Amino acid sequence: MHYAANAYAKTQTASLAPRDLEAGLLLKAASRLQALTEDWEARKGDADAALTYNRKLWTILATSATDEQNPLPSALKQNIANLAFFVFRRSIDVMIAPAPEKLAPLISINREIAAGLRVQSQAA
Repeated sequence: MHYAANAYAKTQTASLAPRDLEAGLLLKAASRLQALTEDWEARKGDADAALTYNRKLWTILATSATDEQNPLPSALKQNIANLAFFVFRRSIDVMIAPAPEKLAPLISINREIAAGLRVQSQAA
């Protein structure tokens, strides 16, 4: 049964539009961070893994969005780069001085960007 569920998930992911895939990954990262805030004492040992996942995701998003070949407007590329920089700084801050309330901006950014990507995907 587990094999069938994994196969379905891989097929579903492969058939998603790029914006939907990005939105889904951002929401996954937000969910991992939200789970930390909801049960910090029991889950704070998972913080590094959740923050690393989020940072890797933002590294990929920022690298792709700011690539010279990407047709996005310069202002949007700069905004994405600025958000990524904030995500990286905040992640390091949480790793240095862990506190659940510091995760709220990361969760919010991921959810807002995911919502925007989904709206754009539906409009396309």
